[in-house]
Amino acid sequence: MTETVQERIDRVAFNADGLVAAIVQQWDSREVLMLGWMDAEALRRTLTEGRVTFWSRSRREYWRKGDTSGNIQLVRGARLDCDGDAILLEVDQVGPACHTGTRTCFDADDLAPVAGPERGTR
Repeated sequence: MTETVQERIDRVAFNADGLVAAIVQQWDSREVLMLGWMDAEALRRTLTEGRVTFWSRSRREYWRKGDTSGNIQLVRGARLDCDGDAILLEVDQVGPACHTGTRTCFDADDLAPVAGPERGTR
């Protein structure tokens, strides 16, 4: 039996504000591109239209990534984490993902510890 879009949305554990964090990753390279917020409607639009839609907390409105910049995100997959409180969106990113014009929003400040175990080891 195939799960409907609504049944998939019903499995999400939205926070007290009705939002869930959506981590956006390039589908083939696995590069982490950005993080955005979605409510149930933004998630429904994303899953049914194949283009990523977020809820803007500051503007209090929906925005479909790339409508003004042309830097669209085409959905290739969507996964819910083990607690149901975060979504991983696998996308084909067209152009930069970050509003600053860079490929990813995670290429700025390095917060790695200045002392301690060698970086990259566990």
